[in-house]
Amino acid sequence: MELNIGDKAPEFEGKDQQGKTVKLSDYRGRKVILYFYPKDDTPGCTAQACNLRDNYSDLQQEGYEVIGVSTDDEKSHQKFISKFELPFTLIADTEKQIVEQYGVWQEKSMYGRKYMGTMRFTFVIDENGVIQDIIKKVKTGEHSGQILAK
Repeated sequence: MELNIGDKAPEFEGKDQQGKTVKLSDYRGRKVILYFYPKDDTPGCTAQACNLRDNYSDLQQEGYEVIGVSTDDEKSHQKFISKFELPFTLIADTEKQIVEQYGVWQEKSMYGRKYMGTMRFTFVIDENGVIQDIIKKVKTGEHSGQILAK
């Protein structure tokens, strides 16, 4: 199922880097940047996370909460957050439930080899839980600008 702008964002529940349960409904009344990325501490994912970190106060001034989701585990997220001083929540979707709900678990291809993996997509969700934007062509080093330009 492909999600579109104007759709209600699927409710999800997952564990953050501290093992605490996080649900989308916890953020009702606030705007959410829900970004999906393939892997902690890889060049593209680090550039994207650091760009969001560096512009975090601007995003918060616009009323956004930032939540990152990957299939890495809590321990991996803890290291990633600590190493790069990330100020936002990362969800460990090790069971791949959230990536599947949002349609970002897709077939990928590298060096002619096909495999399943997380697409680098961002969903901008309004205060009522409605998808306002979907960014599928993420520029990792300029991602905050892509969000704020909307």
